[in-house]
Amino acid sequence: MRRGVVAGMSIAPEQAANERAAVGVIGLGLVGSALATRLFRAGYAVIGCDLQADTATAWAQQGGEVVPTPAAMATRCAHVVLAVFDTGGVLDVVEGPQGLLAASDRTLPRLIVDCSTGDPDALRALSARLASRGIDFIEAPLSGSSRQIEAGEATMLVGAQPEALACHAALLDVLSPQRLAIGGPGMGARAKLATNLVLGLNRAAFAEGLVYAQSQGIAPEVFLDLVLATPARSDAARIKGPLMVSEAWTPPQSRIAQHLKDLRLMLAAATAAGQGLPLTQRHAALLQAALDAGDGDLDNAAIVRQLRRERP
Repeated sequence: MRRGVVAGMSIAPEQAANERAAVGVIGLGLVGSALATRLFRAGYAVIGCDLQADTATAWAQQGGEVVPTPAAMATRCAHVVLAVFDTGGVLDVVEGPQGLLAASDRTLPRLIVDCSTGDPDALRALSARLASRGIDFIEAPLSGSSRQIEAGEATMLVGAQPEALACHAALLDVLSPQRLAIGGPGMGARAKLATNLVLGLNRAAFAEGLVYAQSQGIAPEVFLDLVLATPARSDAARIKGPLMVSEAWTPPQSRIAQHLKDLRLMLAAATAAGQGLPLTQRHAALLQAALDAGDGDLDNAAIVRQLRRERP
C-alpha cells in the first residue's frame, strides 16, 4: 500500500495482502475528508472517490488515493463509507450505472456505512434491498461539525440491525468513539433530523439575539460573553458565536445549504405526520433567503448575515 499524507503528517496505512481490506470513502468534502483522516490515523488503507473533479483532485494532492467511480472502488474495498450530500446521492453511488452494485457479485461490498443525513424511508428501503444481496447497511449520520468529526468529538446516531453493529464495531469505533443506537435503518436519519432541528434553532436564536443586542448598542463580543455567562448559553452559542462575532465564514465547518437541505426533510416528514413546525418553517425561509443572496456555501454561522438583511 502507498503511504498517504494528511494535514502535513506522514501516515503508513495498514499493510494488507488483500486490497479489498482497504476502506473506501465516497464523498471527500467536509465530512468525508474528516472521516478519511480518522481512518488513516488508525492505520487503515483508505481509497477515496468524489464525483466532483476538483474535490477528488484536492484529496489526491494531499497524498490520498482516489478512484474514478464507486464501481471501481468496489473492486478494491469491502467496506465503504458514504459522505454524500443527500439520499439522491446515496442511491446514485450505490445503485446507479457506475455505482457500487455495478461491480460483479465477486466484488460487491460487504458493508456500506452511510454518514449522510437523508430521507429515513428511502434509506430503510435501500437497507432491505442491500440485505437481499448479503450487504450490511449501517445508517450513521454524525451530530457535530467536520472539525468535531475529525477530532472524534461528534456523536454518531446509528440506525442498523444489531448483528451488523456487533460485526463492524471496530470500524465504527474509528469513525466515531461516541455512538447512540436509535433503532433499525431509517431511525438514524430521524434522530439526526430531530436533533438538527433543535441545534439549528439554537444557532438562529443566538444570531437573532446578536443582531438585536447590536441594534441596542451592545457590542457583539460583549453579547457573546453575556450569553455564555447566563442560562441563555448553548453549545451553538459557544461554537458558532465566535464565528459570528469575528465574521469568519470560511472555510466552512458546515454549510448553510446543507442545513437548508435538512430543514426541507424535516418539514416534509412533519407534514406527512400531520405536525406543524412553525419555527422551522421560518428558519427555512431565512436560509432560503441566505442561499438566494449567495451565502449557501458559507458556514451556517453566516445566518447572522441574513438576519442583518431583514427589515421590518
